[in-house]
Amino acid sequence: MENTGFAETMAGISRTHYCGELRPAHIGQEVTVCGWVQRQRDLGQLIFIDLRDRTGIVQLAFDDESKTDLFEKAFTARAEFVLAAKGLVRERASKNMEIPTGEIEIEVSELRVLARSETPPFAIEEDSNVNMATRLKYRYLDLRRPDMQRILMARHRIAKTARDYFDENGFLEIETPDLIKSTPEGARDYLVPSRVFPGEFFALPQSPQLYKQLLMVSGFDRYMQVARCFRDEDLRADRQPEFTQIDFEMSFVEQEDVMAIGEGFIQRAYKEVRGIDIPLPLPRMTWQEAMERFGSDKPDLRFGMELRNVSSCVEKTEFKVFQGALQGGGSVRGINGKGLAEKLSRKEIDKLGEWIKAYGAKGLAWTRLAEKETSSYEKFLSPEEAAAIREALSAQPGDVLFLVASDEDATVFAALGALRCELARRFELIDASRPCLLWVTDFPMFEYSKEEGRWMATHHPFTMPNPEDLDKLESDPGSVRSLAYDMVIDGYEAGGGSIRIHDTNLQERMLEALGFEKEDAQNRFGFLLDALKFGAPPHGGMAWGLERLVMVLMGVSDMRDVIAFPKVASSADLMSQAPAPVDEKQLEELGIRLAPQDTSKAQREETAD
Repeated sequence: MENTGFAETMAGISRTHYCGELRPAHIGQEVTVCGWVQRQRDLGQLIFIDLRDRTGIVQLAFDDESKTDLFEKAFTARAEFVLAAKGLVRERASKNMEIPTGEIEIEVSELRVLARSETPPFAIEEDSNVNMATRLKYRYLDLRRPDMQRILMARHRIAKTARDYFDENGFLEIETPDLIKSTPEGARDYLVPSRVFPGEFFALPQSPQLYKQLLMVSGFDRYMQVARCFRDEDLRADRQPEFTQIDFEMSFVEQEDVMAIGEGFIQRAYKEVRGIDIPLPLPRMTWQEAMERFGSDKPDLRFGMELRNVSSCVEKTEFKVFQGALQGGGSVRGINGKGLAEKLSRKEIDKLGEWIKAYGAKGLAWTRLAEKETSSYEKFLSPEEAAAIREALSAQPGDVLFLVASDEDATVFAALGALRCELARRFELIDASRPCLLWVTDFPMFEYSKEEGRWMATHHPFTMPNPEDLDKLESDPGSVRSLAYDMVIDGYEAGGGSIRIHDTNLQERMLEALGFEKEDAQNRFGFLLDALKFGAPPHGGMAWGLERLVMVLMGVSDMRDVIAFPKVASSADLMSQAPAPVDEKQLEELGIRLAPQDTSKAQREETAD
């Protein structure tokens, strides 16, 4: 449709109510509402328009044909036209009890067409099945959909709840810088070239970590911030290059104090947003227990299929797959897919065997206890070994037993942990009626990186080691536990934190254990090391990913649905076409010369879905 004519304005008229607010109590009142046309129904002598804003829909009624101009405007209104309507609220003759405003309508006396609209590329409606690339290209239209607006309004409420809660508990909101020094340790930094210092760069913060610790040194003993963060890393459904943290830090505390504040906030958030009472204190589980039972440091406890170590059942086996794993210092572990024998065919099990290789496993051993029993491994075992495994996994007719063997426990945990979650999703075993929250504690201080050839910090280099393990810091770093803790919600790491190192000598030992030379440590973290020399209090804190919180509270599976203007997996913005080339003059001012590159539209959009 051609966009003709001039749009009217709001001059002399003012909105009195949102569309979704009107109820029978407003009957007889003159109101003015504004919004977008959801649909128009022309019944000849009657015209009805469903007008939509962020609160809902209300019906506009035009039934006086003597008002020619008014009827003409209503007749020409189409989907997504922007209207302002003034009129009298009256009882609706044909009620629609499926919407909150379904008992009333507005008898319109004045109508203004504030803007016309072309036909949108997709319908503005709930639960759209439009492909993600189209949704993101026309994100401003996608955000008009009621389900998207509910999610973003919930995001607002969570952020507001955070500010209110932390203010009530004596925290001050203090902003930390967005242009900082690059201190690469973990994900890649986004770099910002400096015009004033040619050849030098700022970095965008991956978190406010160092600055919030400096605020503790400064005497602001309770800090919080709704902080923007940036990480140049490969994206997944629950990651974005720019995201928001609800971040806090506090002084003169130990781990229990920080966790009490953290779970108090999450209890408030669930009550405010979902109306759910979360009992406190939250249950706790050590990292070791989480890995042994669920194969993950973010265990989903809403279903069973716990891992079982069956290594003792086959410790003398001649089956080379199991034997090799045990001799290499690893293990053989399994899960029981209860009642899945009739739901999983041999072909589907073979596909799972290929799928699990993405997690480092060389294969998947299985026994299918259907009417005709079949197994990929029992023929290689003695009858006693096979029976012992069945007993260890509580096997019954109708079950499918899955085993993974590796000389590295981490591989077994990763493979079986992912498999149990995949089976739970595929066969709808998850009890989504109740949220499941817990703390995971006692994380390893270090993890060894084969790529780097050195120990890396499991969380970050400023985490306090467990005082009981300090004597192992140099001699046996792999066994050192940290005073770190993660809050896990429904199988997601929703937030995490730690007690921090507040002693300069211990911080220097920690950096040395991570392979930093003294000069390199000073160059990267000197401002923090220097600050710790001037009286740093014991302190700790944590942060939640705001997007992750919105996802778990609202039951959303894709992080892009909880961000107003997200990126696709290539980190591109399909709507604005960012990133984009810049003028040569801008590059000259920054002293930057580009190597030839080719970034096609196809490369931008290939990972949108």
